[in-house]
Amino acid sequence: MKKSMLSIIGNTPIVQLSKLFASDRGIQVFAKLELLNPSGSAKDRPAARILDKAWNEGLIGPGSVIIESSSGNMAISLAALCSYLGMRFISVIDLKTTQQNIRIMRTYGAEIELVTEADQGTGEFLPARLSRVQQLLAANPGSFWPNQYANKNNYLAHYEGTMREVIEELGHVDYIVGGVSTCGTMRGCAQYIQDHNLPTKVVAVDAAGSVILGGANSVRRFPGLGAGIIPPFAQTSFMDRAIKVADQDMVAGCRLLVMKESILAGPSTGAVIHALKSIEHELPDNAICVVIIHDRGERYMDTVYNPEWVEQQFGESMPCE
Repeated sequence: MKKSMLSIIGNTPIVQLSKLFASDRGIQVFAKLELLNPSGSAKDRPAARILDKAWNEGLIGPGSVIIESSSGNMAISLAALCSYLGMRFISVIDLKTTQQNIRIMRTYGAEIELVTEADQGTGEFLPARLSRVQQLLAANPGSFWPNQYANKNNYLAHYEGTMREVIEELGHVDYIVGGVSTCGTMRGCAQYIQDHNLPTKVVAVDAAGSVILGGANSVRRFPGLGAGIIPPFAQTSFMDRAIKVADQDMVAGCRLLVMKESILAGPSTGAVIHALKSIEHELPDNAICVVIIHDRGERYMDTVYNPEWVEQQFGESMPCE
């Protein structure tokens, strides 16, 4: 039977990080390789589910216009899927979006709508991007907004996919660790854990300078982790532990992962690796942990993996050891 691009989203492999987390206390850490989804990130799951449900409900079809606000991975996933399904995609971005991500979106045929001024009330770009989405929806009658920030199919994609797959493969998991932005991934995992009465603890990792898990809003260098406003999925607490990671430590986590395990991932994953390393000494003996590898690192060769950029941003070089 022939397979399509849609049919190979999900069911990503799990590998043990035995070099990075070599433990004499029996602790095992496994990585859920979401970067191996077709367009390179965990966002393929919610993008596919949201579009599939809308298609089946008659809300969209060939030739439809899809409009979404995204800092990168969701836009790339939607661009790829819309291209495959014969739909027009408009991505609303801001000045923080990397040129590499813009190039990828355009390669898939996406149209780019750039927001250059932050929201006056909050000083954040996200509310301004969402406002632009509404303007574009009004200007394109019949167009569709996936609304990754509040569409339940975002977290249900991880409820029915990511967490179910983890449990089916590993059986027992003590901790699952992942980054938060829309909070769809970790909210979906947490809901699955709750509904199936599992002992797994959810560790949510946020960017320093993000307000999702509390604290003051400040500068964040990387898209895809954290936010300047609390998204709907985070209005109700779903995690057992919250850890914030500074930009520099995200870079260090990325470098450590690629050096030890040859996995080239983005800064969200670097934050997850750093977060788990920071609490490794607190984990009980024989604990089984899963980390979410959110996206590919090739998208960050100009930043995370660029020594000159790192030195310029942080005032020092960032070795891989």
